Amino acid sequence: MGNKDRNIYNQIAQAKLENRKLLAILLDPDKIIWENLDHHILKINQSPASHIFIGGSLVESNIIDELILKIKQNSQLPIVLFPGNPSQISREADGILFLSLLSGRNPDYLIEHQVKAAPILKKSQIEIISTGYILIESGKETAVERVSKTRPIDRNNFDLALATAQAGEMLGNKLIYLEAGSGAQKAVPLKMIALISKNIDIPLIVGGGIVDLFGITNAYDAGADLVVIGTAFENDTNFFNGCTSLQELANVNS
Repeated sequence: MGNKDRNIYNQIAQAKLENRKLLAILLDPDKIIWENLDHHILKINQSPASHIFIGGSLVESNIIDELILKIKQNSQLPIVLFPGNPSQISREADGILFLSLLSGRNPDYLIEHQVKAAPILKKSQIEIISTGYILIESGKETAVERVSKTRPIDRNNFDLALATAQAGEMLGNKLIYLEAGSGAQKAVPLKMIALISKNIDIPLIVGGGIVDLFGITNAYDAGADLVVIGTAFENDTNFFNGCTSLQELANVNS
């Protein structure tokens, strides 16, 4: 299947219409232990994941192409870039979340990095998915905060979070991504997820600070359309504990 045929965004939008929840496992190239990668991919294939996201805030290693090709040898899941800067673009990926950090006011992350990335992406076959990226305060400073030099939205300021998401939608973003940050102490508040989900029409992604299966299903119940798991799976590839489908995952809280 070629990259153009995947149409990742349409799949996400259709899943939202049908109230089918999606799950992405985020792999940070800087944290990959190559001798464990085959086992890691096997565990992803056995999990309820519908997508694999690749990226991180720093990503100093130049192995993204190699990593994606290795994953494609062993998994059929669509691979989507979740880049911290233009150096993290790989033409081997199926799609890219073309992020604009709406919660901050650093012009580099609002438009500058996007300008640098545009000529590279224009020459690629990667599906480009415009994404409004909103960082929510999570109890400690995260890598996204340090790298982007921006402050997150206060986790109790629901009105500002909602207005920011709505502004992203009005600007033409296809997705809104609420992010607590890698290894966050606290996940995005469920009431904030619910408020935003009810007041935007585009799909809502939620990630950061989710440490167990109940955290995933609670985010779904609040209104998240796609949940991202990163650190928790990095730390324990048995995170899903035999749960192999999203249907099984949906029954965790029942």
